[in-house]
Amino acid sequence: MIFTDFAKALGQFFDPRFLRVLVIGVGLSLALLFGVYAGFVQVLDWLTPETLTLPWVGEITWVKDLLGWGSLLLMIGLSVFLMVPVASAFTGLFLDDVAKAVEDRHYTGLPAVPRLPFFDTLIDSLNFFGLLIAVNLLALVAYGFVGPFAPLMFWAVNGYLLGREYFQMVAMRRLGRQGAKALRKQFSGKIWIAGILMAAPLSVPLVNLVIPVLGAATFTHLFHRLNNQRDVGQP
Repeated sequence: MIFTDFAKALGQFFDPRFLRVLVIGVGLSLALLFGVYAGFVQVLDWLTPETLTLPWVGEITWVKDLLGWGSLLLMIGLSVFLMVPVASAFTGLFLDDVAKAVEDRHYTGLPAVPRLPFFDTLIDSLNFFGLLIAVNLLALVAYGFVGPFAPLMFWAVNGYLLGREYFQMVAMRRLGRQGAKALRKQFSGKIWIAGILMAAPLSVPLVNLVIPVLGAATFTHLFHRLNNQRDVGQP
């Protein structure tokens, strides 16, 4: 069961290797978000005049202050959506560490596997980051048309992408790219559900900072369970 996989991942949360990836991922994610916000504020400052003169009102000197506070509120709101691709992509760079920590504790009889080449992992993470950014930006427009169903759409779209990418990256360690792809297609429904269960808490501020690490661990358990099912011929 997927919830059993998550419970195992949660039980290992304070593993030093988990915490290391968490600290690095959160630090890089926040640094990037603050960098984007600082750049946005700088551009806004350049484009906004010191004073604005309106008919029958006169000079207004608080335009920059208003836009500054408004941009901060906007960034806080957008961070709910932006943190999904940012945190997930950074955690993807260190997913091998999380998977190895899980296997060292729960799957001790497995043979060692070579670490995925950093350059390949970097390319995959950048491609995944770009895909998540593009899809979520397009989805922001679509959310306005689906009304109260926007959260469901957010979870479904990101759940598919997160499940697809995380499972692929975990499975590649032991099956190679083509073997991982074949297993992912065989159990696509279960993987999508697991991705949705990962995407749902990603929409909660602060909670979304720790979910990528727990998601990587959960998908490691999920991979081994599904791979065993395939080996013994279970549905």
